[in-house]
Amino acid sequence: MEIDYSENNLYINYNDSDIKPYQKLQLKHYGFVEASTGSLFLNEDLENVLKKIINYFETENISFSLSSSCKGILEDIKKEERILNDLFETGKRIKNGDFDEQDFSQFKRFIKANIPRKLKDHQEKASYHFYRLGNSANFSVPGAGKTTVILTVFEKLKLEGKVNKIFVVGPAACFGPWREEFKEVLGRDPGYCILAGGDITERKSEYYRSNEISELYLTTFNTLSNDQEDVCNFLNSPGINALLVIDEAHYIKRISGEWANAVLNIGKYSQFRTILTGTPIPKSYSDLYNLFEFLWPEKPPITSEKKNKLSIYEQSNDFRSAKQILEKAIGPLFYRVNKSELNLKPQIFNPPISIQMNPKERKVYEAISKNILEYSSNDYLKNIEVVNSLRRSRMIRLRQCLSYTKLLSSAIQGYEEDLVNNSKLGKIIINYDEEELPAKLEKLILIVKEFQQRKEKVVIWAHFIGTIKLIEKHIKLNGINCKKIIGETPSEHSTISHEETREKIRNEFVRSDSGLDVLLANPAACAESISLHKTCYNAVYYDLSYNGAQYLQSLDRIHRVGGSEEQESFYHFLHYENTIEPDILSNLERKKLKMLNIIESDYNVCSLDMFEDNDDLELYETLYPDEN
Repeated sequence: MEIDYSENNLYINYNDSDIKPYQKLQLKHYGFVEASTGSLFLNEDLENVLKKIINYFETENISFSLSSSCKGILEDIKKEERILNDLFETGKRIKNGDFDEQDFSQFKRFIKANIPRKLKDHQEKASYHFYRLGNSANFSVPGAGKTTVILTVFEKLKLEGKVNKIFVVGPAACFGPWREEFKEVLGRDPGYCILAGGDITERKSEYYRSNEISELYLTTFNTLSNDQEDVCNFLNSPGINALLVIDEAHYIKRISGEWANAVLNIGKYSQFRTILTGTPIPKSYSDLYNLFEFLWPEKPPITSEKKNKLSIYEQSNDFRSAKQILEKAIGPLFYRVNKSELNLKPQIFNPPISIQMNPKERKVYEAISKNILEYSSNDYLKNIEVVNSLRRSRMIRLRQCLSYTKLLSSAIQGYEEDLVNNSKLGKIIINYDEEELPAKLEKLILIVKEFQQRKEKVVIWAHFIGTIKLIEKHIKLNGINCKKIIGETPSEHSTISHEETREKIRNEFVRSDSGLDVLLANPAACAESISLHKTCYNAVYYDLSYNGAQYLQSLDRIHRVGGSEEQESFYHFLHYENTIEPDILSNLERKKLKMLNIIESDYNVCSLDMFEDNDDLELYETLYPDEN
């Protein structure tokens, strides 16, 4: 009996006397089909099936031989396995602290001699782990300094002549931090090229220019999806040896998604690859598959067999067995620093500042609350999709009342329920700006003035763009300089070239002598990839959503490595009396503690989707349990 491989098919050539009927059934179970008398063939999953049938034949004492093509394939498989096993052992020893101290000391001497920034102990160890593996993931919590780690390894590989470019794929918000960190970590301007936005023809020409100046290339997931052929050509060009970085890699978690496919396609064009995310498993164990297939495209450590087992264990809530599989499959291949290991000063959460609503906004709030209950009594007549859509929209209306009454005059897409069925209430809402200021805003202005007197910077978080614009207007009317970062603020290389970019606003804000001491932001636009911690230690939450991921991310903007080791961070909350705001904060805090406990463990699944659309529905069900 011979096992042969030709024309993309795996064949088993046999005589009837060579194989018993039950053995033929087993081969068919592996996916083989009978092509003709005396031949079975398979045309997919070559590597796994080849090993399986060899093991099966040996177990059954079936005499067989391998063709020369199969011998070559088997030797390649064994070579890849030896390489991965060596990486496993190396990664395991480094994570366990059982490594060559002399080699690590030499690595640290390189850092001291060549990296201007002084690295923390955990950053040195993480850098050593990445350098020794060549490809690895860093799942350290936000604020741990993952960018510093990657730039340190880039510099060592560059000086060794192994790479000459660093190519980063991530959200546009990470572009500024990468440029700034490059200069601060390595002590030189990178000479960068942004391959995202702008004129398409001009952008595409950049892939084919000989650019010796640029060391740092930056693109977004969306642009990569559109330009992946150009990116592949660029990475495969003579003289280009790039370290390929996927930042905020949880964005490619969806199997068969366009962004994920684009990332997987470019991976094979770089010898050195890394992925960065503080939330590796936002929804399911399957979130990990794309990450490790990108790192090891030729030999993914999470095999199809392991994926099937993980799916079964996850569906049956057998997380212990799932964790055992993952630890064996990928445990040594990623590095992780938990929040508790950063040795940061504590976060100080001041008791919420209780504020009495002004008369007009109180009248509107109570009417909206009453109307929600009245409308809810008829929900049983509608199907669940309609009910859930209505309830989400009602919660947005209630949160608008707590933020800025005038917001109720704007429409919510797909929501036509008339909660304001009183002409007097409608007039109050439409003419609100002429009637009064929100009591929260009056209190906020006093708080900002106190920070000004103490010469302290402050970031103010609010969720509605209309509210942020109102705050900006009145803070400026009080002679205080402030700027906003919201969804409308253009990113660099947008067509509105003369407007300030998020990066420029953020850079101005963090400069201690800039005169810009108040930053307004909404978490959806500014909670990720932006660091404010070096000069700002105060955050005020003007209003709240129920999105735990955005809340947790926003807290970390002023509490990170590189400033928070010596300086406490302070958080202030504005609450209206006798409203749902204390309930929202209480639930957010419970979510935060749950998420932190999950994040501190390596393989726990956690709901950390920055753009989760069920949060307002969850808020409704919490506030109105009798309606469910």
